[in-house]
Formats: sequence, C-alpha cells, structure tokens
Amino acid sequence: MDDGERLEADELRQLQLKRLQGTLRHAYEDVELYRKKFDAAGVRPEDCRTLDDLAKFPFTTKADLRDTYPFGMFGVPMEDVRRIHASSGSTGRPTVVGYTQRDLDTWAELVARCIRAAGGRPGHKVHVSYGYGLFTGGLGAHYGAERAGCTVIPASGGMTARQVQLIQDFRPEIIMVTPTYMLTLLDEFERQGIDPRGTSLRVGIFGAEPWTEAMRREIEERFALHAVDIYGLSEVMGPGVAQECVETKDGLHLWEDHIYPEIVDPLGEEPYASGERGELVLTTLTKEALPVIRYRTRDLTRLLPGTARPAFRRIEKITGRSDDMIILRGVNVFPSQIEEIVLEIPALAPHFQLQLTRQGRLDHLSVLVEARAAATGAQRADAAEILVRRVKEGIGVTVEAQVVDPETIERSVGKFRRLRDLR
Repeated sequence: MDDGERLEADELRQLQLKRLQGTLRHAYEDVELYRKKFDAAGVRPEDCRTLDDLAKFPFTTKADLRDTYPFGMFGVPMEDVRRIHASSGSTGRPTVVGYTQRDLDTWAELVARCIRAAGGRPGHKVHVSYGYGLFTGGLGAHYGAERAGCTVIPASGGMTARQVQLIQDFRPEIIMVTPTYMLTLLDEFERQGIDPRGTSLRVGIFGAEPWTEAMRREIEERFALHAVDIYGLSEVMGPGVAQECVETKDGLHLWEDHIYPEIVDPLGEEPYASGERGELVLTTLTKEALPVIRYRTRDLTRLLPGTARPAFRRIEKITGRSDDMIILRGVNVFPSQIEEIVLEIPALAPHFQLQLTRQGRLDHLSVLVEARAAATGAQRADAAEILVRRVKEGIGVTVEAQVVDPETIERSVGKFRRLRDLR
C-alpha cells in the first residue's frame, strides 16, 4: 500500500476537509458556472466547516458539462491543460474533461493503486483492451499500469482474433477490458480451439459498464482467473476512482483521499445514511483543470465500511444506473436483473439485448439472447420458457424471450448498451 492507503480514519477525514475547502474555493473563484450556482443557492466556500456541510452545496449534472461545452467548466487557463478527453456524445453533446500535469500524475497514481489492489505487481504484463483515444479507459489504464511498474501491451479494442494471438504470444498476467468484450474474447478463444483456462492470464480488471456476480462466476470459471471490478467515470477522472481488492472481492474501495462520496435519493436531493442504497454522488478533492462538486453519477450503490483497505469506504458493486432503469407497467426493471437470470440457464449464452417497443398503449419488453453452441432446438425452446417464467416470478413483469443463434447479437469493443428503446 502507498502512504495514502495507510492513513488512519481521523487523518483521512482531516485531509478530506482541508482538500474539500480548497476545491470549493477553486471552483467558486475559477469556474463561472460554480460561482453562479453557489450564489443562487446562497452558499460560499467558507460555509463548509465540516464534511457534512457539503450537503449545502448544489449538485453538478451531466447537463452542466454539456451546457458549458467545450471548455466552460475548466478551472485553469488552457495553457495549463495537458490533455483533453471526452465522452462519445451518443446521447447529445459530448462531455469534455481536461487535466493538468498534476491531474495526470494523480490519475496514474490512483490507477496504479487499483492495479496493486487487484494483485498486479511490478514486472507483470498488462494487456489493455479498453479503447484508446478520447475515451478515458485506454490511456487511463495504460499510464496507471506503467506507474505500477508493469509492462503495457496497448492492444485497444477490436481485431479480436489478433488479440487472442497476442495473449497467446506475449503471455500477459493481467487484462484490463470491459466485461462484455472479455466474453467476446472468450468466444474467440473457443472458436480457435484454444482452452481459455490454459492462458497466462491470472487477473482480469473489468470496468466501464455494470456487470453482475453471475458474470463474474462465468468469466472466472471459464478463464481460470480472478475477475475484479474497477470503477471510474470521465467527469470525475476516468478509471481508478474505486477498485475491488482481489483478496476480498467484496465491493470497491473508493479512494477517498482524492474523491469524496455521498449517497442521495435517485429521484430527489435528500442525502441517505451510510448503508442505504441510492445514487452515488462524487466530489473531487484534488482536481485542478476540472474541479467537480457533488456530481450525480446516476450509478446506484451504497457505502459500506472498508475491509482490505480499512481507511476507505467501499461502494457495493454497481449493477444498475437510474437512467438504465425501465419502468414496465409500474415495475422497475434493470438489465442486470435479466442478466442474473440468463446466466442461470445452462442453454443460454451470456450475450443478450433488451428491446423495448410499444404494443397498442402498452410497453413491451423482448429479451434477445443467444443460445450456447451445443444447445438443441428443444433445449432452446425450454430455455425461452424458463427465462419468461423466472423473469415473471423474480421481477414481476411479463417479457417475450427470443433465443437466437450464437454470434447473432452484435458485439461491442467498448461500453455495451443492453437496452434498445424502439418505441
């Protein structure tokens, strides 16, 4: 562990308050949007005397970053910005984030901390299959692995057959990738007649999208490796905000010496007590180029006491987002709930997609899921019936299930959207 991870709880809280007060001053003095938001809410940076006082300050949302596109929320002159990243912009204008040299150094240190917590050590080879470019995943993992003393294989996404060859030839111990693309790699290993359990991979660090315990078991059993979760988001930093420790796999320790967490009502603004499940809200404590105050992540989780890293609280594994939730005839449905059921049915592969349509005046949800290669026609039909029944029993909604041929559903090398809204 590094010096930050060795902080006692009281030392950490004192450091958080000092850094929070500095961040609030920086945001108010150097970012016009925050000055207006603070003034409208009737608060000033000096009103923060304890960590609990943060609740007095207004939230930041993705809309704020889009409304100030491209650089309106930067808190330093452009000549001090060393790198720019951005989201895909698939649902509107992209969100643009910037980093000073100090921000980049902090980011690399925190990703290195994540890799160590996952079991990575100096000299290990890290195969990075996150996309490079404006997406924060590839370069965030890359520089963090180098900072951890590892050897980086910058594979990026795509060219799946070539990635399998590189893993066979270069023999990396660690892979950093989205969980759905790991399943695509798994299919390619098997298509080439290579036993995935015989590879050199010993740890998979998976992030950028929600995934379930059932998917963890699927990957671990078929690859014979440790599958651990990493969490991050571009608006706050990128990958490296929180990490699951390989020795416990019991949630992600959030690096609270740099990022302060809260849990609030997903549909309102009321703070929730520790242990209650709600929406994760994050405040940066050391960011220079883009200080972020109370950012609403839309990720649903809860805060728990630390275990393998006692000073830092854990966030429970995130398996859903408030903006991915489907309200189907009054019932809240998350893609992760469907995934858990799909992975329990032997004839079904872990590749599926939800399609939301309208039939008459009612919403209709279809589950398109691939069959395992060895599944017979009768087994496919039985699996579809079982899926419909278990969704009805476990979630309380009626869906249609379509079991399709293997490799029918489009693969994604980046974040995979489980839901297609066709209404």
